[in-house]
Amino acid sequence: MGDPRRATPRTDQVLADPRLAAAVTRLGRPVVKRAVTAALERCRAAEIDAAEVVAAALAALPAYPTSLRPVVNATGVVVHTNLGRAPLSGAAQEALQVAAGPTNVELDLATGRRGRRGAAALAALATAVPDAGGVHVVNNGAAALALVTSALATDRTVVVSRGELVEIGDGFRIPELIESAGATIREVGTTNRVRLADYAGAIDEQTAFVLKVHPSNFRIEGFTASVPVTELATLPVRVVADLGSGLLAPHPRLPDEPDAASVLRAGASLVTASGDKLLGGPQCGLLLGEAELVERLRRFPLARALRVDKLTLAALEATLTGPPTPVAAALASRPDDLLRRAERIAAALAEHGATAVRSTAAVGGGGAPGVRLDSAAVALPSAFAVLLRARDPAVVGHVERGRLLLDLIAVPADLDDVVVEAVRRVAKDG
Repeated sequence: MGDPRRATPRTDQVLADPRLAAAVTRLGRPVVKRAVTAALERCRAAEIDAAEVVAAALAALPAYPTSLRPVVNATGVVVHTNLGRAPLSGAAQEALQVAAGPTNVELDLATGRRGRRGAAALAALATAVPDAGGVHVVNNGAAALALVTSALATDRTVVVSRGELVEIGDGFRIPELIESAGATIREVGTTNRVRLADYAGAIDEQTAFVLKVHPSNFRIEGFTASVPVTELATLPVRVVADLGSGLLAPHPRLPDEPDAASVLRAGASLVTASGDKLLGGPQCGLLLGEAELVERLRRFPLARALRVDKLTLAALEATLTGPPTPVAAALASRPDDLLRRAERIAAALAEHGATAVRSTAAVGGGGAPGVRLDSAAVALPSAFAVLLRARDPAVVGHVERGRLLLDLIAVPADLDDVVVEAVRRVAKDG
């Protein structure tokens, strides 16, 4: 009998198989070829037969043309930074598909001439915040503040409360960001208390603006005092308010979270915020305020380096003009409705020790610190945590007091069956 390994097919023969040819179209030839090469090595090592090479290569291919994987956010954090912050609405996802190809991002189709980049998205933002005389969009919230500082405060002074010198994600700090843009910081007050007189005493001819930073990822309680924008606006310099969270209008469930419309009406000259937090859109930085100032920022040379792409503009427009976002839906959810869903899921998984419990969720994403949202969850043995993260889609919850809690506040109801199937599958497969 001859050595069966001699029957190992050539690489080009395997790649010619129609099933792998389709994979080449979807994933690219290098990815598929690596899978084929690995399968052929297994064949030469007599681990699989020649007839099994194509199937082995197909099984080794990644499910997606990216290393990113879809995740069911059952953490109880509505805007989860590690999961990409705000999930996009169906309308925004469809807009991304349209914008993925050639599109009229800077072309007026009626005249055939160059048009204003992202005009519809900017118009939608202006409509959403009518108190803003002008609007502009850059690539994230930190970029918005950097642009303001570079354009208005290079070689000048920015006055800010010591209690608002915030550290944002990954160790980046507001004071270092401002200083990197060429400004000098003048700190006023103490960590827990600042008064209008502190700001007034720090202002001189070198002052570019007073910066009001919303401490969106922490809270100081107890013996505290701060100065609202209405009072800061009485000072003889501009007030720039960095809101962080991207709330455009007041929200009944977040009464203490500042919103762009209210802050502008209170007298701020400019507001900066993120688009991928409470607004529920793509990552971007929003600039709203006095028309002359916003236009000055738009024409500042650094603005070109911070420009957003067509995908962001499309998703932002759809977020602003389309149906409620997943973030909005989560914030509008009612605890009793979530509990009923949890009870249905737990009943379907009773044999695996599942129970329905009331839980407490958080806004997340550096928004509404300290605000707790009543929610409901499915409780499972903690051993399910690792197993569910390995699923496709991954189901990510959090372990609390020895139990895995799958909180439903940020899980769309149409994914309940996905959660049930994922638990059943990992319980079966181990």
